[in-house]
Amino acid sequence: MQLHGETTAAAGETASEPCTTTPTTGVVPTASLTLLEKAALLTGKSVWETHDVPRLGVRSLWLADGPHGVRKQLGAADHLGIAASQEATCFPTAAAVANTWDVDLAERVGAALGAEAAAQDVDVLLGPGLNIKRSPLGGRNFEYFSEDPLLAGRMAAGYVRGIQSRGVAACPKHFAVNSQELRRMVSDSVVDERTLREVYLTAFGIVVAEGRPRTVMSSYNLVNGVYAHEDPFLLTQVLRREWGFDGAVVSDWGGSNDVVAAAAAGGTLEMPAAGLDSARQLVDAVRSGRLDEADLDARADEVLRLVADAREPGTAPAVDVDAHHALAREVAARSAVLLKNDDAILPLAAGTRVAVVGDFARTPRYQGSGSSAVNPPRLDSVLDVIGGSGLDLTTFAPGFHRDGTPDAALRDEAVAAAQGAEVVLLFLGLDEIAESEGLDRSTLALHRAQVEVLQAVAAANPATVVVLAGGGAISTPWLGSARALVHGYLSGQAGAGGILDVLTGVVNPSGRLAETLPVRLADTPTAGSFPATGRTAVYREGLYVGYRYYTSADVPVAFPFGFGLSYTTFAHSGLVVDAGPTTDSATGSATVTVTVTNTGPAAGADVVQVYASRETPGVHRPVRTLAGFVRVELEPGESRTVTVPLGDAAFRHWDVATGAWQVEQGAWSVLVGSHVDDLPLGATVELAGTVPPRTEDDLPEPYRTGRVHDVSDAQFAALLGRPVPAAAWSGPLGVNDPLSRLADARSPLARLAFRILSWRRDAADRKGTPDLNILFLLNMPFRAIGKMTGGLVDAAMVDGIVQLVNGHFFRGTGAVLRGFVRNRRADRRTARTLRGDA
Repeated sequence: MQLHGETTAAAGETASEPCTTTPTTGVVPTASLTLLEKAALLTGKSVWETHDVPRLGVRSLWLADGPHGVRKQLGAADHLGIAASQEATCFPTAAAVANTWDVDLAERVGAALGAEAAAQDVDVLLGPGLNIKRSPLGGRNFEYFSEDPLLAGRMAAGYVRGIQSRGVAACPKHFAVNSQELRRMVSDSVVDERTLREVYLTAFGIVVAEGRPRTVMSSYNLVNGVYAHEDPFLLTQVLRREWGFDGAVVSDWGGSNDVVAAAAAGGTLEMPAAGLDSARQLVDAVRSGRLDEADLDARADEVLRLVADAREPGTAPAVDVDAHHALAREVAARSAVLLKNDDAILPLAAGTRVAVVGDFARTPRYQGSGSSAVNPPRLDSVLDVIGGSGLDLTTFAPGFHRDGTPDAALRDEAVAAAQGAEVVLLFLGLDEIAESEGLDRSTLALHRAQVEVLQAVAAANPATVVVLAGGGAISTPWLGSARALVHGYLSGQAGAGGILDVLTGVVNPSGRLAETLPVRLADTPTAGSFPATGRTAVYREGLYVGYRYYTSADVPVAFPFGFGLSYTTFAHSGLVVDAGPTTDSATGSATVTVTVTNTGPAAGADVVQVYASRETPGVHRPVRTLAGFVRVELEPGESRTVTVPLGDAAFRHWDVATGAWQVEQGAWSVLVGSHVDDLPLGATVELAGTVPPRTEDDLPEPYRTGRVHDVSDAQFAALLGRPVPAAAWSGPLGVNDPLSRLADARSPLARLAFRILSWRRDAADRKGTPDLNILFLLNMPFRAIGKMTGGLVDAAMVDGIVQLVNGHFFRGTGAVLRGFVRNRRADRRTARTLRGDA
């Protein structure tokens, strides 16, 4: 009997042709590779490299993290941002840049990222991230653009165009429905098809159409019961057939479940190095008829084309680090959102005597934790650069411990500093443990110690300006204590200078929120259910995500989607909506024209936002959805007429019955203004549509009203079209259960291992720095042991490990030992064959 993973030379290996060092030109034909060579191309050679084929001149590719800066590691490699990496510019994170609503700026950032990647001989830059912010608690929200798919998709497409303009492949991620960090490698995202199509896939469709990325990264999670990296619906039906993507699909690191199923479904490259066992599995599958060789050839050809399109190493020009630092500062300033400015306290005049309070002014919080962590060549703090701002710094007081530990002495010192200044600049924010890959947030609140310092300082000096640092939404019940509020998000290595440019009026703030800031966590549609802790993450809220929920359910918010103040004012007038005929069987079309006037005293930028709202009855949908936007720069008194073409998603919906995009015939409103709750201009258009309007009499009430805060299983099942899968963990541990289930293991040693891991996680939390290794281990499934150990462990050994933790000590130990011996022997034979000396 042959165990899974065991193979012989006859079954799994074919001798190579004689070696040659003559490089080929163009794409190497797949037919020139042996079966084993093709299979090897589909799995990593190391943590960051693909396999090469020296005899055909096919070099290996280097992949590196890079959503907001290149992270090419030096020496010891890991995928979590732990080991040191080469220096690279740390730009503001995607959550910050999204606030610019500036696609051209996104492309400039992408070009800078691509230039730095090329200079470091990186072939594939793993980014940008564009998952939808389903909940403000998402631990990785700082890496993502928006709660709205149109804004996220267009900004991400700008990044992709910029990156690839420098000869580096972009890799937008994580495809798809990857909305939480907790148990992200085992969680099943259960979502109805209409919501899936309209909310969670739309941004990726935009980036494929407008950016034409050469690679896409699949997500860890399952989508409706199927792992994303082996989902034929996602990878073949939607990505390749419907959207026309012809590049390579790369797994998230350790995210491959079944390499054979992935190859058949459209998953190209399994990363990192899972060892040669994966290659042998592919060869065996072809020889046994379980995998069509045409599918293997298609995947290998995707890798070969990626190699052929890559820039030759050593050909990129050197990077101008000073110019990139200046760009990072410009982006930080344009990303900052002015949320409050009572009595026009901002901008501050030159010579204003200011006290700077807050630990974040001394030690900036400029990026999140995890695989996106960049090693910047320089890092500005407010204390470093305030001397060049024109402000007169009277004193600095740290004010608080960033981990929230109370300290009355620090608070009193901050009050004393405030009393001696005209204005207090108080820098508050989320600490490092609050936002990280591998964990989700538990609260939207600042540490109480920070709020107490704010209240005490504001009592001593009401001229208090608060500057927030954090990757997402922060609740603001303390807003009355601040004369002004600026949210700088995570603003990169030059963020301090960018914020000071805004505070002093060198830059007129023009950031507009790319996400809603709720009043409190309980107001969010996923409150009480996010993050999901069981086998499933059930998307009960359906279409009502972010502002789509708040506007439809009439829930008050602290600051609405698209909101942002300026040091000048703008007026919109002369709205004209030209609604053309239906352009094809799926979409309607319209062009919006509006005049924007700067009615205030300073030059500034306005973001014209266009929303669509259906007037006649029809299928359920949010009250209004973003349909288009444009950013316009204006001098004082200047007017400009701008045109906003509405995209194909403006009026359509996914019709489950026909399996196609449809536009309902009827009346629609096109609304224009400065944010989702301020849309003073409107026009009604009649669309012929592709289908007549229809009612949904059997639709549960929450989906008709948008009040989806508390949806039952039965109500969601009616939307889903099938029973809601069970969420509870039960039964013996399996290869796809998370290591956190070691707590339920029958083996006492396994339960002890869980307690040790938990203790290490909690100890790191108490220190204020997440232990990314432990977080990854607790979240990952047992099968990932075979994907993340460089081939040391194969699938048969994983089966043995699972038997061990389930209490079958002797059987499991024997399986692990036998598997180890077989795997080592098979690896040596396969390696010799690939080298051509077998």
